[in-house]
Amino acid sequence: MHVLITGGTGFIGRELCTGLLRDGHQVTVLTRELGAAAKRLPEGAEAIDDLARSESVDAVVNLAGANLGGQRWNRVSKLGFRSSRIDTTRRLVDWMSELAVKPKVLVSGSAIGWYGPRGDEKLSEADAAGSDYSAMLCRDWEAEALKAEALGVRVCRLRTGIVLGPKGPAGGGALAQMLPAFKLGGGGPMGSGQQWMSWVHRVDLITLIRFLIERDSAQGPFNGTAPEPVTNGEFAKTLGRVLHRPAILPMPGFMLKLIVGEMAEILLTGQRVIPQAALDAGFVFRFPNLEAALRDVLGR
Repeated sequence: MHVLITGGTGFIGRELCTGLLRDGHQVTVLTRELGAAAKRLPEGAEAIDDLARSESVDAVVNLAGANLGGQRWNRVSKLGFRSSRIDTTRRLVDWMSELAVKPKVLVSGSAIGWYGPRGDEKLSEADAAGSDYSAMLCRDWEAEALKAEALGVRVCRLRTGIVLGPKGPAGGGALAQMLPAFKLGGGGPMGSGQQWMSWVHRVDLITLIRFLIERDSAQGPFNGTAPEPVTNGEFAKTLGRVLHRPAILPMPGFMLKLIVGEMAEILLTGQRVIPQAALDAGFVFRFPNLEAALRDVLGR
């Protein structure tokens, strides 16, 4: 199978490439920086900077998108967030429309930000989009991916939560940003700690992506989250227990807003998301429980 991947040098994409290559598949990664990609991609992955160089693709996995937590939100960064997601997805669909033989499936990234702040409400793929900035971003992002259905391409929209995985050549994700404070005994809940955190082990997310590629009946939205979301307070408590460190120092909401700006609203509200579509399709999570996931990631 030949798989074209965008975002292939990232925290999720690089490990996806590695697994596909290990199992004998052909992997092509679309990137803007060929030199940097060559250093970060596993051996055997081909890097291209022009879609015209890639043909006869069986599956496309679209993971491109600037890191929402990588910079303070402002007018310029928000335009960058949209461009890196929506414009890239539009380019992919336009490219597919010109191919004589279309890919069989497009697995296109999205995020649980789709749902907006919803308190304690349990959210599945059947729930509508929210109305805040992140929800509208995800809505427009998914709308571009859905245009591939008119070409006869099966489309799966993957709404990813907080991804937990060990630090590697492509970084360490959200957990890497949390660990320094927790290891020093200065970690704790954010704000009230009552907001929900919908997380997933990177192994499960990558396995789910491959499940969606291979399962011909899989189509529509899929929540890329573990089946057991926890509150932020429970997450902090569990991480502290795994590290054998106290986790009782809260980060006041006003301080978080001073540090990260508008993004603090997402961190302080959260979503309680259930991967109902994946469960209904028969997907089995290796790490449904947070403590087991953290112990595996941290080698404890």
